[in-house]
Amino acid sequence: MQLVAVSRSVTGRPIRIAALTLCLMLVLSACAPSAPAPSQPAAATQAPAQAAPTVAAAPSPAAQGQPKRGGSMIIAYKDDLATLDPAVGYDWTNWPAEKMVFDGLLDYDDTTNIVPNLAAEMPQVNSDASQYTFKLRQGVKFQNGRELKADDVVYTLTRVIDPATKSPGAGFFMGIKGAKDLADGKTTSLEGVKALDDYTVQFTLEAPDVTFLNKMALNFAFIVPKEEVQAQGENFGHKPVGTGPFTLKEWTSGQQLVFQRNPNYFMPDLPRLDQVTIQVGVTPDVALLRLEKGDIDLMGDPIPAADFVRLSQDPAWKDRLVKQPQVSTIYIAMNTRVKPFDDPKVRQALNYAINKERIVKLLNGRGTVANQILPPLMPGYDPAYKGYEYNPDKAKALLAEAGHPDGFSTSIECIAVDPQPKLCESFQQDLAKVGVKVEIKTLAGSTVIEDGGTEGKAPMIWSGGLGWIQDYPDPDDFYAPILGCGSAVPGGWNWPWLCDKAIDAKAVAALAITDREARLKEIRAIFAALMDQAPWVPVYNGEYDMAHSTTLQGKPTDFAHPEHTIRYDRLWQNK
Repeated sequence: MQLVAVSRSVTGRPIRIAALTLCLMLVLSACAPSAPAPSQPAAATQAPAQAAPTVAAAPSPAAQGQPKRGGSMIIAYKDDLATLDPAVGYDWTNWPAEKMVFDGLLDYDDTTNIVPNLAAEMPQVNSDASQYTFKLRQGVKFQNGRELKADDVVYTLTRVIDPATKSPGAGFFMGIKGAKDLADGKTTSLEGVKALDDYTVQFTLEAPDVTFLNKMALNFAFIVPKEEVQAQGENFGHKPVGTGPFTLKEWTSGQQLVFQRNPNYFMPDLPRLDQVTIQVGVTPDVALLRLEKGDIDLMGDPIPAADFVRLSQDPAWKDRLVKQPQVSTIYIAMNTRVKPFDDPKVRQALNYAINKERIVKLLNGRGTVANQILPPLMPGYDPAYKGYEYNPDKAKALLAEAGHPDGFSTSIECIAVDPQPKLCESFQQDLAKVGVKVEIKTLAGSTVIEDGGTEGKAPMIWSGGLGWIQDYPDPDDFYAPILGCGSAVPGGWNWPWLCDKAIDAKAVAALAITDREARLKEIRAIFAALMDQAPWVPVYNGEYDMAHSTTLQGKPTDFAHPEHTIRYDRLWQNK
């Protein structure tokens, strides 16, 4: 997942630059009922190798009393939302807001276990994970009063893949049979999605894909009613209609959005709040002042760096700060198609040259040192892997072996948003110690993204403020969109422009491995091989730090869920 909202052909979730600093200061992919027993082997029903994140201790709802129904909350962001259309919206403020209005067939529990949502139960899956059959809950109503039917699921997925929609999430669903023909304009229907009856829908894939259930839990697959989309046209994102726990009451551009409880929501205990107001145009420093005065309940953007240490050390804030690990890796990309980074020894040398501990200190401890591409909460992460330690002498030796005993000159691009320029200066100092002279180019986020997607343009890019955070909790999300051959294309997010065909073939084959342990073993081997190629310097794994009012309550994963971030429907007021 990238952290900035842009459209692209290869998927990965974005975060808008201001709100994304949540990721920087840190910065994937609901506490739902337990899933019924599946009607097929568990390995085929659920995304393999799912990992429950380890979370920091925080007061439980029971410690503050049982959740209460009623009341309202106010959250403040610097930037306005772009849209609430789930097929289009793709940044860090949009995604949790979309989830107030819409639902998907599947969702996640408090961690990253998939559970049924609009689906009545987990789907039936054939033996090779190439066909999925869903039964829908009966009696679920859209906010216009019409009942949800299987045809709505067919329409939703067809719309996402239809090139006229320009959905940045279309790439997630290209494995559905007929999706490529639809995307290429050769047909107007989606062959691989069929409504078998009013409450049964069947998906047929071109090839086995054990990550398909994760993809069906993405916002892009949230179900929309055709008649409302057609009635509103391009304005559907500002006048959304779904099945979700809230309805959009008001959207005053540049000021606020107001959501009200959906009285007909199919989960009787949710939502807990009667109203949620999202204020926009509020800078983080002003938002913190309002929070301290009791005028708002939650900061959407990160706590300003100057205040973070103060609040962390203040006993009065002990129960008002939520710290959660983030499924992210922030890295330096080295362009394998730009000399001298076409030499793996040069790339390995830079891995030894970077002092990652200092970066975490510059972030006031809001993160952990990364030693591999996959973050610790991602299935496939290898706790036994040691990676490249900080060792300037080894870096110099490798540079000499590569024919650069005196180093070389190059450049690095980073976004012009604090603290990124400061972090790039730290890299510059580290690399100077091994003879590499680095020019820092501080640019707008959109320019960095464009340069990264242009072959031969940027020798090095610092991904801070741009990515990568999980779209969904499967290791393929840290390969295909950002390191696979299919993403080494103009406009893609494979900024190292790496295409190792042997690794790529193994990664594609791994999508068909339904045995969890066998697949994880193969995944670890794939990512170890990638680390030998060293297209990245993985620098740190992020965390969420959320500040809330004394009365706003919820589990830590309601404030900072690994997939949804804020789960508004679960929060409640203890007044």
